[in-house]
Amino acid sequence: MITSKTINFMGLRKLFFAVAIILMIGSIASLAIKQLNLGLDFTGGALVELQYQSAADLPEIRTTLRAAGYDDAVVQNFGASTDVLIRLASDDPDLGSRIAEIIQNEDGSDVTLKRIEFIGPQVGEELRDQGGLGMLLAMGGILLYVSLRFQMKFAVASIVALVHDVIFTLGIFSFFGLSFDLTVLAALLAVIGYSLNDTIVVFDRVRENLRMMRNADLEEIINVSTTQTLARTLATSASTLLVLFALYFFGGENIQGFALALIIGVGIGTYSSIYVANGLLMTMNLTREDLIPPEIEEEVDDRP
Repeated sequence: MITSKTINFMGLRKLFFAVAIILMIGSIASLAIKQLNLGLDFTGGALVELQYQSAADLPEIRTTLRAAGYDDAVVQNFGASTDVLIRLASDDPDLGSRIAEIIQNEDGSDVTLKRIEFIGPQVGEELRDQGGLGMLLAMGGILLYVSLRFQMKFAVASIVALVHDVIFTLGIFSFFGLSFDLTVLAALLAVIGYSLNDTIVVFDRVRENLRMMRNADLEEIINVSTTQTLARTLATSASTLLVLFALYFFGGENIQGFALALIIGVGIGTYSSIYVANGLLMTMNLTREDLIPPEIEEEVDDRP
């Protein structure tokens, strides 16, 4: 029996599991149709860093570049309000010099050129491939870790929940056309770690209660375990989100993508830890016998 103090999470698991599937399908469709708006780190292009004597007028700089035909230029502060970073996707290695010349002709002695960099498309492809490989290796390591610490059904449930979180976050960036760069990729790896930690806390309590609540069925055990860890989950998520929202609104444009990806990941990670991971445990019919380590048969010595 589920007591009045236990929240019946699994009573609505089919509904919330269906929502998770819909979110996955929508995210995959957006990634297939609209794809990701890859940033300069992956596409290659020019980067120009300028320093002004006083606070730079970013809207005015954007207007100057648009007038020169560079509508897609990304203009943002870099550290101080007097430092400006201009990025523009292109395969022209001389583009940075032309951008710097345009700004210097407009602003005169008020601006100093600090650096010009060009990232070739080949370098961008290598960064993209290495980032994707790093994510796959992280998933593989997690699968191995959870399999050894818990059991294969726990490992499968945790990996599916992590894949759900990553694909949903990528789908949001794809659907809204948000720039996907190395900082967002780093945030996705952080989302994997955060979501896994959340899931492991619940799984650890489920495993413990499976051994203690011998007269309870799996649904009740999961409900009790999730309720017992809910306060910790909400406190961790709330405190993390407070920091992330502060970074998003006050940290500058350089880390907005990073903060936004983590905000999405923390929110969907909390959801998947409760309904996706736990729901899969019920779908796979986890039993107490699954937690019993296999016996190792001893060799019988028939020699006299």
